[in-house]
Amino acid sequence: MVSKSKVPPQLLGPLLQVFELGGEQVEAFGFHEGRHYSGPGGAELASGAETCSVYTVNQEATPKSLGALDRLRDWGQRVAAAVLPGLAPAPRRQKGLLGELEQLLAESRAQRGGEMSARERAQRIAAAYRGGDADERAAILGLVSREFMPERAALDAAVGAMRAASDAERAHAEAQLRVALDAPRAKFLAQFNLLPDGVKFLVDLRADLLGFLEREPALEVLRVELDGLLENWFDPGFLELRRITWQSPALVLEKLIAYEAVHRIESWDDLKNRLDLDRRCYAFFHPRMPNEPLIFVEIALAKGLPGSVQVLLDERAPIGDIRAADTAVFYSISNAQKGLRGISLGNLLLKRVIADLQKDLPWLKTFATLSPLPGFRHWLAAQEGLPPGLAELKGGAAPTETLREPLLKLGARYLVQEKSGAAPLDPVAQFHLNNGASVDRIFWMADASERGLAQSCGMMVSYRYEPAEVDRNHDEFMRSGRVAAARRVVRLL
Repeated sequence: MVSKSKVPPQLLGPLLQVFELGGEQVEAFGFHEGRHYSGPGGAELASGAETCSVYTVNQEATPKSLGALDRLRDWGQRVAAAVLPGLAPAPRRQKGLLGELEQLLAESRAQRGGEMSARERAQRIAAAYRGGDADERAAILGLVSREFMPERAALDAAVGAMRAASDAERAHAEAQLRVALDAPRAKFLAQFNLLPDGVKFLVDLRADLLGFLEREPALEVLRVELDGLLENWFDPGFLELRRITWQSPALVLEKLIAYEAVHRIESWDDLKNRLDLDRRCYAFFHPRMPNEPLIFVEIALAKGLPGSVQVLLDERAPIGDIRAADTAVFYSISNAQKGLRGISLGNLLLKRVIADLQKDLPWLKTFATLSPLPGFRHWLAAQEGLPPGLAELKGGAAPTETLREPLLKLGARYLVQEKSGAAPLDPVAQFHLNNGASVDRIFWMADASERGLAQSCGMMVSYRYEPAEVDRNHDEFMRSGRVAAARRVVRLL
């Protein structure tokens, strides 16, 4: 049976989630405020539509599907949650949702049916999870962690055997312990790879998981299991380095605008400027997430290193002659997937990009960044005995020229000497120094934007990647924490 209804575009998202959870095929048609709305069944644009037409096709019900009254009740609760969040009776809905999922998880653990059954279960579990609010998602993850725990008796026996093993028995005991520790959680999570968007689902799930850990510490073991899975799936051998140009698919270009984390992309003209002939943009992609950049870097090809990022972001600036360029300036590196935070991709990205640039543009001599000092102003506010004028430097006010010398000296100290444990206090410094770069130069008032003033008092730093020294710098940094720095930076200390 096919039914059609008109709904305001802002309610389309909750509605699609409800129908998907209820086991119905959905097609959504509509266009609103420049955004393309679609459902699992596909979409068609209708420019200027005030409402979206939602077609639902009732599929054959299964004993585990929500009943008609349950779907209607759930639909009403979701619409209420979207419009007036305080009106939705979440606890009762959460109880029913977890009850349904318990049966699906039990079937999954028992591995009932073949691959088609596993795929269907994974799809229903993913739909239920995506349709939940934060509290419901946390509850679902807790349920998964408990339902797929290792067998306690087998684990205790394996630990005991490992402790009692002689040298000759140790290898066998270790193998048994590894088998006992191979929790069903990892196998359960791996089955989402059967879904077309299953890898993206798990990446987004990990983003939720990282946010829940502070209030739900018991989920830490699930995070460890998921990390092991994603680290294998996102092994460098599986990643594709792709150059992004103005001719790249619109969906990918939209993702650049959405994911840019360092210097916000203000418009399509701004993006076009960053992809022009004197620019380069590279990103890593995963085969199962072909239109989702994982991490990307924006590069300007210039004659020398510019002393201001505003020069690079100026849309009115003339296009540079890449034949005259001798420097590749990495001015923005953005991690696009919150769910991959902590899974290192950036160090490999820069090395691969430098190798690609050396091949395509062999006349380039310098590879360096123009980077913010994101924690500098916060650190500065906590210092005592500051020179006159610095103590009064509040909020995002621009420093005066008289503060240039003391601020440059403090910037050098912050980057080279200040630590958080054994690591540099500044997270951007830690990233580049761990990659084998050196602190090459500190620029005064290189980022006069509101954000640049608020974070770094307008200063920026250049980390230089010298291909012949990268490995040595990395080894020394990892071994002793030594920060490689140019003489002009050391003289500021």
